[in-house]
Amino acid sequence: MMKRLCAALLCGLICPSLPAETRIAILDFELKDLTLAPGIPAELERTAAIRPLLTEELASAGYSIVSIPPSVQQAANAGAGYLFDHADAAADLGRQFEADFVLVGRLHKPSFLFAYLMGHLVRVADRRLIGNFITESKGPGKQLVVKAVETLADKIDGALENRYSPPPPGSSKIR
Repeated sequence: MMKRLCAALLCGLICPSLPAETRIAILDFELKDLTLAPGIPAELERTAAIRPLLTEELASAGYSIVSIPPSVQQAANAGAGYLFDHADAAADLGRQFEADFVLVGRLHKPSFLFAYLMGHLVRVADRRLIGNFITESKGPGKQLVVKAVETLADKIDGALENRYSPPPPGSSKIR
């Protein structure tokens, strides 16, 4: 009995407990298109690509990505922009899926020449907005969207654990 107790105590001193993985729910990005031709298929496709790209980047840094079904996200979103503007509602959604943080995103397109990837990072535990991130993307090219997502991932990680390393300039792969 004494040997087991000593072994348990020794293991506790030698083997530090591993920190829990940070769990992030990344919601589908919504498009806020203010141009004269809103909602064209190319923009809807670009908007739909942001979440998978961001998921890949943050997962590569070791974050655990929490999946929330689109139907559940839509049910929680009382209207366009609701979750983006209501950190408490986003946190409640994240709590249902045991996330530590929820990222609510928007592609804001005021012009044909540029768009902004916007993200609100909400801490589920206290239902507070802890980060408001904006990254500009100029032009419609897929490579420009990838680079903007990498920049957004770096900003999000900067507010969390600083473990993401964006690819060097010119090395981003087109996905």
